[in-house]
Amino acid sequence: MWRDRDFRRLWMGQTASQLGEHTSLVVLPLFAVLTLGVGAGQLGVLRAVGQTPVLLLSLFAGAWVDGRRARTVMVLTDAGRALALAAAALSGLLGLLGLPTLYMAAFTVGALSVFFDVAYQASLVRLLERDQLVRGNSALEGSRSAGQIGGPALGGALVSLLSAPVAAASGALFFVCSVLSVGRICRTESLPQSPGRPPRVWHRVHEGLRFVAGDARLRTVCLASAAFQFSLAAVTTVYLLFLPRELHLSGTVVGLTLAATGPGALLGSLLAARLPRRFGHGVVLVSAAVAADGVFLCVPTLHASSAVTVPALLAVNVVFGTGGQLVNVTVMAIRQAVTPDGMQGRAAATIMFVGMGSAPLGSLLGGHLAQEWGLRTGLLATAAGMMLSPVLMAVSPLARLGRVLAAVRPGPGKEA
Repeated sequence: MWRDRDFRRLWMGQTASQLGEHTSLVVLPLFAVLTLGVGAGQLGVLRAVGQTPVLLLSLFAGAWVDGRRARTVMVLTDAGRALALAAAALSGLLGLLGLPTLYMAAFTVGALSVFFDVAYQASLVRLLERDQLVRGNSALEGSRSAGQIGGPALGGALVSLLSAPVAAASGALFFVCSVLSVGRICRTESLPQSPGRPPRVWHRVHEGLRFVAGDARLRTVCLASAAFQFSLAAVTTVYLLFLPRELHLSGTVVGLTLAATGPGALLGSLLAARLPRRFGHGVVLVSAAVAADGVFLCVPTLHASSAVTVPALLAVNVVFGTGGQLVNVTVMAIRQAVTPDGMQGRAAATIMFVGMGSAPLGSLLGGHLAQEWGLRTGLLATAAGMMLSPVLMAVSPLARLGRVLAAVRPGPGKEA
């Protein structure tokens, strides 16, 4: 796998892209909180604006990507994200960077991220054999870990020490690096050929919805993902207010604590290549989800005056990153194994639509609870909601998956 130059180019481009994405995900909210002094409701709206494209575009993106070269889609979307952040940086330099500009930048970056995420998952299946998918997913999820390590720390430090335009420009440069790497992929992708006239987009969307709904394992992934993403969006909205205002942490410290998710995710990527084969995919999924989601219940107990506050936050984010990455890699490998090649983009997009589509509502709820109940109570309530996801996994067919991924390959009559 690592001898394949095209896979290495995809991996390096994905790493740069994730750094740009995670830098921008921290830069925009932190700039709004620390510089513009927005309230809980406004921060919830800003985060919801960036997450809404998942709800609006995921299904279309899956159908669209399945009929196109994934490399071309990735190049165009990262070029677009670079331009969006560069425009935000220029607006800042001209003194025009306010909430409306942040809303536009967040929506544009979010919309293009939908297409990029669907495309890179489809590209991996087109580049690698099925028996290499777990290792390939571990590598790409490791790229996301690198983004989680460097992105929040870089974004928080740049917003705190320099300026929002510089922080936005750094994200744009990462996307440019991604374009240069992914654009050098040489292999010609073999696209699925449909007999006769190609089906319309909405017919392809319906096929993807029907395929995912017809598989009990993928249905559970959708439901558990929706519960997790809804609660996580609510938690994150309150969390980004709780750290600087309740615990009195600087932007740099906030960025560093958030970056602790990265080493945990990197560890989770390494464990994901080993633990499912040893203990079974079901046991790993449920156990990792319980640990990752449950650890946030510790955060509302922390106080600014305590000497253990920052170490405890670092530990919470490491555990969250490790467990979350175990779940991500294992679920992605299962989804890719049970899905025919011509359905990969639509299956990924359908799961993204159902899961991430709930995030804007979660962000709005988080902002509302923080404003009405207070930061500490709001954080406790939203963190408790995250436990619904592992409960759904525990009572589903996913919990009974054994040690061999081949056991969940497509059944008779489905394309292998």
